[in-house]
Amino acid sequence: MPAPRETAVYTHGHPESVLRSHTWRTAANSAAYLLGVLRPGMRILDVGCGPGTITADLASLVPEGHVTGLDRAPDVLERARTTAAGRGLVNTSFTTGDVHALDFPDGTFCVVHAHQVLQHVGDPVRALREMGRVTRPGGYVAVRDADYAAMTWYPPSPGLDDWLELYRRVARANGGEPDAGRRLKSWALAAGFTDVTAGSGTWTFSTGEERAWWSGLWADRTVESAYAGRAVEQGHATGGQLRAAARAWREWGARDDGWFSVLHGEVLCRKEA
Repeated sequence: MPAPRETAVYTHGHPESVLRSHTWRTAANSAAYLLGVLRPGMRILDVGCGPGTITADLASLVPEGHVTGLDRAPDVLERARTTAAGRGLVNTSFTTGDVHALDFPDGTFCVVHAHQVLQHVGDPVRALREMGRVTRPGGYVAVRDADYAAMTWYPPSPGLDDWLELYRRVARANGGEPDAGRRLKSWALAAGFTDVTAGSGTWTFSTGEERAWWSGLWADRTVESAYAGRAVEQGHATGGQLRAAARAWREWGARDDGWFSVLHGEVLCRKEA
């Protein structure tokens, strides 16, 4: 088995402003397209599990099975272990690894799941092949990714336009593809899957509470995260430009008529039996 290797830089890192978003994610709001195929005794690999909230939900849905959470960042796995332990789950385990070179034998899992992962990897087609390799015949590879260019909001905001253009530029400089959602079906076919169900899902933020939460975490992330550091270090933006983008987020969040929608591409790939 080839040694894991880094092929892209994770744009966000794991500061509090990022984990604020990641810990909000559940199987219901982030993996609903997958839930219909789950069975109690399944073995699942959750790639890029982060703080483990989706992992824990999946484990609760396969009580006679087992869920392995995998992430490249050891520190965030401690948060994931705490999440699972706090819910009394005994059918989880966590390990570090690289999706391009998974350290598992062929056909180990019934389901291999990845949420918001392929947008951050250097070779998404290779990653999907690896996910398929460790999936049992008749099992599923399930992937969901946001599509930044398809994000939309109201009212119009030149500051958020600038934020989006900058974010996409920084993400690509880091080796990723921020508009991954629209590409998932194409990548899955290129990886050799022939039974691919493609769809989409959204997150929408419009109530006062939702706007405050979403705008606040992005305002903080824009100035206090690995993304912010790389944007400045790589010459994509100045500190003043990042602060202006953060102000635009807070101004949007304060609007009673504010509305923001995130489009995600989704693919459920069944491995040939």
